[in-house]
Amino acid sequence: MENKPQNRIMVLMAERMVTNKDLAMMMDTDAATVSMWVTNASQPTLENLIEVAAV
Repeated sequence: MENKPQNRIMVLMAERMVTNKDLAMMMDTDAATVSMWVTNASQPTLENLIEVAAV
C-alpha cells in the first residue's frame, strides 16, 4: 500500500474537529479557498499559513 503524504492543514483540522467553513470564518476567507488548500489544489501564502497557525 502506498503511503501518500498527508496535508498538514487537513490533519490539524481533523484533530481539532474544525471544518473548512469554520476555518474560513476564523480567517475571514472563502470556504472554497480553504478546500483548495486541503486538497492541494493550491497552496496558501506564507501569510495565510501564519494565520492558520494562529487560529
